[in-house]
Amino acid sequence: MNPIKHVIDVLGGRTKVATLLGMSYQAVKKMEARGVLPRTEYTGETSYAKTLASNSNGAFTDEWLLNNASPKKSVA
Repeated sequence: MNPIKHVIDVLGGRTKVATLLGMSYQAVKKMEARGVLPRTEYTGETSYAKTLASNSNGAFTDEWLLNNASPKKSVA
C-alpha cells in the first residue's frame, strides 16, 4: 500500500493536498510516485504529516503517516 496515495485519496486529490501543503501539484505527484514524505519532514523543517492528518477527519494520524511514509521504508 502506498501511504501517500491513501492520503491523497482521503483528502480529495492531488490539487487539494498541494493547496494544503503550499506546494505544486507536480511536487505532490512526485511524492505520491515515491510513496514517501520528503526528507524535510523527518528533519523538522516541515510538518506536512500534521497538516494532512488534521484535515483528514480522523482517517489517519500524523504518527501513522510518519511511520508508513518514511523514506527508509520500501513501498510495496
